Amino acid sequence: MESNNDEALDIIVTNVVATFRTRCHLNLRKIALEGINVIYKPEVGKVLMKLRKPTITASIWSSGKIICTGATSEEEAKLGARRLARCLQKLGFKVRFSAFRVVNVLAVCSMPFAVHLIDFTKNNRPIASYEPELHPAATYRIKNLKATVQVFSTGSLTVTGHGTNTYP
Repeated sequence: MESNNDEALDIIVTNVVATFRTRCHLNLRKIALEGINVIYKPEVGKVLMKLRKPTITASIWSSGKIICTGATSEEEAKLGARRLARCLQKLGFKVRFSAFRVVNVLAVCSMPFAVHLIDFTKNNRPIASYEPELHPAATYRIKNLKATVQVFSTGSLTVTGHGTNTYP
């Protein structure tokens, strides 16, 4: 391979999933009636609340556990979670922001070439698997990073990493 043909790959983080606790019981009906950008799902027992800046969708349970999805960085996820806690405080709940944790990070990347998945899987047999009947991508697991890479034949990669950071 020639060194002058090397291209830098742009890895784009598309989603950061984070959780936190409010340390108080939340009345979902009150949030649904008085909150803004809210979708109440009584059959599931949760409320969906959307923020525009940063763009985050939160699943809120009455126990006080909240899951935030849609952020593109850890900082954006934490800022969105804090804004969400503040919105709930303004609705009259005694919210205390605690146990913030990044649970999952999703990133995508596109290689400048196609990948022959059968050969790729044969060469990386113990950590790579390919089931064309089940999924169009080969799965490559990185144990020490707790990450999974989905390799598609077009050269597109989807990296799912396990977030382990806990913030005070």
